[in-house]
This record gives sequence, structure tokens and C-alpha cells, in this order.
Amino acid sequence: MKRNFTWTIVSCLAVMLVALSLYVNKMTTQVYLSNEQLKDLGLYLIEPARNLGSFNLIDTNGKEFLPKDFKGKWNVLFFGFTFCPDICPITMSMLSRIEKEIDSQELDKIRIFLVTVDPVRDNPSQLKIYLKNFSENFTGLTGGLDQIYNFATRVNAPFTPINNSKDPYYTVDHTGSIVLIDPNGNYAGFFRAPHTQDKIKKALVEIIRRDL
Repeated sequence: MKRNFTWTIVSCLAVMLVALSLYVNKMTTQVYLSNEQLKDLGLYLIEPARNLGSFNLIDTNGKEFLPKDFKGKWNVLFFGFTFCPDICPITMSMLSRIEKEIDSQELDKIRIFLVTVDPVRDNPSQLKIYLKNFSENFTGLTGGLDQIYNFATRVNAPFTPINNSKDPYYTVDHTGSIVLIDPNGNYAGFFRAPHTQDKIKKALVEIIRRDL
């Protein structure tokens, strides 16, 4: 009788240990969103990610910027211009708020860029002044119109080039999408407009967590 009682206690303890182990494993196992769930957040991933090819741009410090300079972090790019009256300041303001809300560990894994589609007016100095209205951490990219156009084409960020316009207040038609370049320096996907701050933040945190 005593022996049966002992075996009963041992069996109960074994069951409890197994249950506890399963619970701990469930709590510690990282569960990621599927690509379909990311689409619901507006993020469309490209698999496999695409090589950017070659281009030569200039950043807000006047330094040469090449495809390899995207490597090491997730890169969030918006193609716009500083004289843009609506979607550009709205989008950059949204990205600024997202930057403030993301944890420091995750924030260290991303960089945010404005790539001008109006290099005639947007030199490095103009971009730097403009971006300070949103964040000291944002980087602007400019350069030759042909270089920017080729780069934009590779990441599905079309715009209508304007050159030698007689109207000083001209605007440039461009995409509202936000481009994503991965830490390997490849075109990884895009956020389709219209944008929702909370959804973009959630999707960015998700892809960053996959690399932590």
C-alpha cells in the first residue's frame, strides 16, 4: 500500500514537471508573425530580397553614400522632397513618432532616411535643415538625378523626374510607399500607403526581433 502511494506521488510529480516544462517552453519560444499577418500591417516582404545594384549618392553630411552603407541595420526609406506640401511632412512626422516609441534596443537596429526626388533644390544642407524638424537621427540622401532615379526604380519607388523647371514652386509626383532595406543591404520589402503609425511600428518591431 505504501509502495503504491509512493508511486502515485512520483507519477504526479512527473506529470507536474512535464506540464511545467511545456509551459516554460511555450513562454520562452519566440513566435513570429507570418508574412500574411505582416501584410495585414501593410508590410509586403520580398523573398528573396533583391540586390540593389550600384549607385552613388550623397548624405546630409556631404559624404559619398554607396549600397554597402546600408549594411548592418534595417533601413527605412521614404522618397520625397523638402518642398513637398503634404505627404512628405506627414510621413516623416509619423516616422519621428515611431522612433520615439520604439525601445532603445530595437531603435539601435534601424535607420530612417529621406531620399530626395528633387536633387535640384535638395542639396545636403537643405536636407539636413529640413530633417532636423523631425529627428536629429534621420539621414537625407541626394545626388545626381539619374542616380536617384535608377535607385528608386530598383526599389519600386517611382517618381516623375523634374529638371530645368521654370516654376520655382514646382512639385514632384512620387510614391507614398515606405521602402525597407535589410541589414545585408538588399531590398527587402515596402509598406504600402496609406500608412498607419501603430501598424508600421508593430511590423518594424517584429522584423527587428527576428534578428535579436
